[in-house]
Amino acid sequence: MTTKTTTRIQAPISPYALALRDELAGGTMRERAQVELGDLKVSVNEGRDALWVIVRREAKGGVAIRAAHLPAGAFECRTVSGARGEPLRFEIESLAGKYEVTVSTSDADLHRLRVCTTLTPSAPLNLPFVPRDLYPLDNNDDPIGASGNVEAAQRGVNSGLVYFRLDEPAFGSVLYFQNLTALNLYFRSTGTVPKGVVGGEWPELGYLPPVMKQIDSPADPLPVGEAVVLSDAILVFRDWAADNEQEMARQFIQMLGAAYKALDLPRAEYRDWLARAERTLNDLETSPIATVRNYGHRYVMPYVEGEMPDAMVQMTIVSALHDFGKWRGEPLELEAELLAGMGRFYDPEAGTLRRYLPNIKKTGPDKDADAVDSWYLYHPMINLARLALDGDEQARTLLLQSVDYGIRSARHFKYKWPILYNIHDFSIITKARGDERFGETDVNGIYAYLMLQLYQLTADKIYLEEATAALQVVKGLRFDLMYQANLTVWGAVACMRLWRITDDKDWLAQSYVFLAGFLHNCEIWESQVGHAPHYSNFLGATCLHDAPYMAMYECFECFKGFEEYLANAGPELDPAARMMISEYCRYTLHRAEFYFPDMLPREILHQGEHQSGKLDPTLSFPLEDLYGDGQSPGQIGQEIYGAGSAFVFASRSFHRIEDAPFQLFCNHFVQSMERTGERAVSIQLHGGETCVALVSLVRLKRRKLSKATMTTADGDSLRAHRVSDDRIDFHAPADGRVILMWE
Repeated sequence: MTTKTTTRIQAPISPYALALRDELAGGTMRERAQVELGDLKVSVNEGRDALWVIVRREAKGGVAIRAAHLPAGAFECRTVSGARGEPLRFEIESLAGKYEVTVSTSDADLHRLRVCTTLTPSAPLNLPFVPRDLYPLDNNDDPIGASGNVEAAQRGVNSGLVYFRLDEPAFGSVLYFQNLTALNLYFRSTGTVPKGVVGGEWPELGYLPPVMKQIDSPADPLPVGEAVVLSDAILVFRDWAADNEQEMARQFIQMLGAAYKALDLPRAEYRDWLARAERTLNDLETSPIATVRNYGHRYVMPYVEGEMPDAMVQMTIVSALHDFGKWRGEPLELEAELLAGMGRFYDPEAGTLRRYLPNIKKTGPDKDADAVDSWYLYHPMINLARLALDGDEQARTLLLQSVDYGIRSARHFKYKWPILYNIHDFSIITKARGDERFGETDVNGIYAYLMLQLYQLTADKIYLEEATAALQVVKGLRFDLMYQANLTVWGAVACMRLWRITDDKDWLAQSYVFLAGFLHNCEIWESQVGHAPHYSNFLGATCLHDAPYMAMYECFECFKGFEEYLANAGPELDPAARMMISEYCRYTLHRAEFYFPDMLPREILHQGEHQSGKLDPTLSFPLEDLYGDGQSPGQIGQEIYGAGSAFVFASRSFHRIEDAPFQLFCNHFVQSMERTGERAVSIQLHGGETCVALVSLVRLKRRKLSKATMTTADGDSLRAHRVSDDRIDFHAPADGRVILMWE
């Protein structure tokens, strides 16, 4: 063993990092293969107790990835394949069983490396501990000598990623993405959940496989003779480590997009959101537990038999009904009925909308009528502003009566809002969230968005100044920016709109910071643990920065915000940003119907007490909570305000074509649609490069769905899939123009 060292160790370090350091310093590893990846050199090396993949940039350091951990003594490694253009493949015979390691590269866009390891155990196998697999290296191949910073790591069961930069030496930035979907058999076999398993402390980063159940008992063994994927690591490299949060966010989005393109994506199914919207509308109108009457007006309950009417809930449903009424071509009576009661939330003494009605002084130990949840103050106003911009004078009046208090609040807190404060004197009730460092950081986003709505409504520059001031304050928060998913998305939209108003590209760049924070909180994997096989979590966002679940309300609000973001973006938007947003929205339309309890087996729904109200699966109102870790859905309750999702999704995904015997469904946003003939339309889609959109022709009642064809702008025919007499599907390029013709 060599004992030569060149760097003094100052921080605590594990024996695994010391062993790697010793092997690299002694030059004892045996190189099995080498491949180039752009300006990077990739070598596969056999060590004493591991197979390593080492990536180096000349004179600028590198990273080492432990491809197979082999602590059980003797092993034999052989190269199976690796002809030019093919992935390298290695087989390793060990006491634990047979390992297969594949190493593949791609430099079609950003430099990407993929290392996948599979084990077929030779005996019922417990893995008591497997160390993290990724180490940055300095110019001397020393993991102790490299310095840098981890910018983002996995939160909960969100995407298994760690994003870091290696500053000294100047290797650049790295995104390590563990494809957790491929590891489902491991999680199911061992009874484990991949919660917070990707991250680490410098210099020991990467994936730490879970080896214990969620209860305090030994993990189950891996079965004999069954191939189990232990790791599917995708690494993306940039030669320049961003030196500011805007460029760092943009690089993160680009690198995440490169990793995303390597995944085998789950199928995104057609969803009949029109039928769902009609069912939901009927339940809102007729169910005696959906609404209550106060002061002679009708108010929406937040949950099925849970909590009390509040202004945010009321305006969320009003706004969604407004969108659906516009889509149908006539306003809905329920919209006007619910809007008529909004004035009762206004408090003349405070000069703003209260959360609760005046006859509600206290709804429970955590629901003080005088307590303002910072984002709740502004959210009803943005929906009032939407109606006001559509010409509703009642909404305009109520908005302008309320907004001055909102501005006073923003200025009082210097645009750094706490969680809760008193409506009368701004005294803080709860200052910070669970991490005790920040309040509601992305309220700045929704506030700025509201101010820009008011600027559009009044042309008063004070609102433009307020929006700018609020967004300036959150600069520098990096990946700590997100508090709540939908607020973060509205912040991205506000930055995009501010760029369009001012022509200052700094705001376009700042929108990427909001977007990166949102994507960091997504579950970019399809879980098959616990109850998760009964629904989809792929590309869902957990609702809060530290929440264990995805929520319907945030789900459809983000969808709605991203529609506006893309509509304002134009060709200057980074292609990876466009792709990731479009893919989020595509999977939202697929995933979101699983929130409705009639889509799930009754036995997996949470039994017993719920945090808010109870569950009634006969009602077409969504559950609040779905869990990537497979817990029982519906632990919080059944949120009636989440029912706005059905109206939003229906009005965005279905398109009417005059005199056609069908309606057109598309799971991507349609940028434009032009009638080019009596039975022909040109459709411009708004998605990402290399992605695929589902375009369906859905038969109208009492009409016949005749033969139809679809071609790309280049004249290539797209195959028609006749699903039934009621529907024809096409799979079209998501970022191009297609021409639809029918008989």
